[in-house]
Amino acid sequence: MLKRNGVKLDFWMICNIVILAFLGVFLIFPFSSLIFRSLFSSKTDGITLQNFVTFFTKKYYYNTLKNSMYCCVATTITTTVIGVPLAYLMTRYNVWGKKIIYVLIVMSLMSPPFIGAYSWIMMFGRSGFVTGLLSKIGITVPTIYGKLGIILVFTFKLFPYVYLYTAGAMNSIDSSLEEAAENLGASKMRRLMTITLPVVLPSIAAGIVMVFMTSLADFGTPMLIGEGFTVLPVLIYNEYISEMGGNANLASALSVIVVCCSTGILLIQKLLISRKNYVMTALRPPKEVELRGVKRFLVSVPVIIVTAIAIMPQIVVLITSFVNTNGPRFVEGFGINSYKMVINRLGLNIRNTYSFAVAAIVLIVLGGMLISYLTVRKRGKIAKILDWLIMFPFVIPGSVLGISLVVAFNKKPLLLTGTAAIMVISYVVRKLPYTVRSGSAFLHQMDPSVEEASVNLGVSPMKTFFKITAPLMLPGVLSGAILSWITCVNELSSSIMLYAGKTSTISVAIYTEVVRNSYGTAAALSSILTLTTVASLILFMAVTKGKGSVI
Repeated sequence: MLKRNGVKLDFWMICNIVILAFLGVFLIFPFSSLIFRSLFSSKTDGITLQNFVTFFTKKYYYNTLKNSMYCCVATTITTTVIGVPLAYLMTRYNVWGKKIIYVLIVMSLMSPPFIGAYSWIMMFGRSGFVTGLLSKIGITVPTIYGKLGIILVFTFKLFPYVYLYTAGAMNSIDSSLEEAAENLGASKMRRLMTITLPVVLPSIAAGIVMVFMTSLADFGTPMLIGEGFTVLPVLIYNEYISEMGGNANLASALSVIVVCCSTGILLIQKLLISRKNYVMTALRPPKEVELRGVKRFLVSVPVIIVTAIAIMPQIVVLITSFVNTNGPRFVEGFGINSYKMVINRLGLNIRNTYSFAVAAIVLIVLGGMLISYLTVRKRGKIAKILDWLIMFPFVIPGSVLGISLVVAFNKKPLLLTGTAAIMVISYVVRKLPYTVRSGSAFLHQMDPSVEEASVNLGVSPMKTFFKITAPLMLPGVLSGAILSWITCVNELSSSIMLYAGKTSTISVAIYTEVVRNSYGTAAALSSILTLTTVASLILFMAVTKGKGSVI
């Protein structure tokens, strides 16, 4: 143990310094640079608010904020209408194939959102196979492009957030509350509206916030099917990477506006929920009602239909990846030509995806364990600052993080733009909260007496952590790490801003292939990501022994 100016530099103090330095360099500095860049304009000299004035005075710009809010609000309503009833049916009744349905719902959430958009284009686009079949019999289907298409894709992609949060809360309700209401003569509907829903409202609100923030930050879906309906992430991309020369200052200002919107929504949610919060023992969890015959059929069918629609994009992608193609068109017959083409032409993208994700996960696991320990066991001002900083990426959309890193590291002495390092750093910063959350939850349940006994016997804090604490934490940390891995391999929003020719990933390749109308190779790449997600979820279920939650 070293002493400098009266301060003890033990293992945990050094960890604090290193982690805070990392977050300072790769989170605070980039975002500060983004804010700083937003205050300058090529049209005026010195510090100015011209970019913000331009946004709020020109219809083209402020309409994108209206469009984003419209899609986000509409999506939160539709996902709530679907997710809450689905959670109630799944937790209260013996729905057919409940375990399989749960896995399929989680799969639909974990897959890249732009794959859903791409699948709906293949089915209901102008040249979609469903559109073609229906047109032959004189039926014209509504266009999948525009705001309604975006909301449709978002709804069936993001309702699992509301479902998972609500189902978890409903499983934790003490059944004595509902039984007391029943004994007082309350009907089922009245019990649901006055007891069950108010108790689970904080969890529903948490799911709604996740839906809102995810839909606000999404780039791939509106870029693929939005067409003339432009939302903020797409506008940021267009302004930053423009054929006529990008406007980094305006793109930075737009990024700041997006982060302010995300932060505002999160603060509103915390304010509302702080007024309505319930604590219970949950000693008697609710029992599953055993239905038979027609009643079980009527309860199961809505759940199966919603799940089938949600998982349909992955099935469509997998099937079409084996359909033969002739340029941009699908032709008769099946084969593996698309996969051969992918391996020969886009093998670098596949290698990049997995190598970047592996490097990021190593850092995420190590950092996640250390940060979890520091925030849970070493409480104090530094721990609070660390906890706040590590959760800040939740309110930063991927495209915004990508731009902030480019703005901060596009010149010497730290020139990282276009390198593999910047890709890995973006993954670590953005996905680290998943592992920290799972590690912290595990530590809260772990008795600290074992660690204390080791230190009291003369073992150093560092050896105690790596020989005793870390192995005990590993199962809890791994569940978050697997989810971090899934989101890393599927990441598009930040990658599209950061990649160079040699650092392109599968997600970027899928996007570019769809734009080029190379649907066969896009389907093959999407299938590779889908299978990776399935394998990761199976590993997640094995690690958590089927009891883990993806939230």
